[in-house]
Amino acid sequence: MGAANAGDFNYDRHGHGYARRRQADPRIAAVIHGALGSARTVLNVGAGAGSYEPADRYVLAVEPSATMRAQRPPHLAVAIRGLAEALPLDDAAVDASMAILTVHQWPDQVAGLREVRRVTRGPVVILTFDPGAFDRFWLFEYAPELAEIERRRFPAIETIRAALGETEVRPVPVPLDCTDGFAESFYGRPESFLEPAVRRAQSGWGFLEAGSEERIVCALSRDLFDGAVRIVLRRREFRRT
Repeated sequence: MGAANAGDFNYDRHGHGYARRRQADPRIAAVIHGALGSARTVLNVGAGAGSYEPADRYVLAVEPSATMRAQRPPHLAVAIRGLAEALPLDDAAVDASMAILTVHQWPDQVAGLREVRRVTRGPVVILTFDPGAFDRFWLFEYAPELAEIERRRFPAIETIRAALGETEVRPVPVPLDCTDGFAESFYGRPESFLEPAVRRAQSGWGFLEAGSEERIVCALSRDLFDGAVRIVLRRREFRRT
């Protein structure tokens, strides 16, 4: 497999429109940038279209997909083609590294995390989802097959900790009006999943078997119409407490 299409999802074919739908949320960005500490040089691995890259530091972006690299706005540095598992950097080459909602895409997650640790002198900031907490996500009541797909893709938190060494795990709140279009951000706007463009900016939908997406959307549309989706949301919220 060539580096341009490396990973579990073909962003060269399906990654168009990510830059518009996956806008960095400033509150989540503040958490990420704070975790980078005083680093002046930052490596962004699986950089995509550049969301969450700090503007006040020197950023080296690495991204395997040409489609994603082409969506980077002109004020950001040009990303180089590369993989997390084989970073073209010396040991301890950068002050800090970041990998934002990308580790689940890597072909060898443990090797990629160890490689990021190798090239980084200071903090390695990973933003991911805990697959052990997916039973709290209301959408998976409509899409249990999507839940199973995502559980297989996302590494366990303990896997990440073991690969990186000494690690601090912090929960990151997702605001009700979150501007980043990942699936978990729409709990206050469940009707958004009826828009194909919203689903296309979330890679998990691309792994469903034929007909599954249509069934999920139809069931959600029905419950949105008669109000039943509010019961699902309240039930899932009760599980969080």
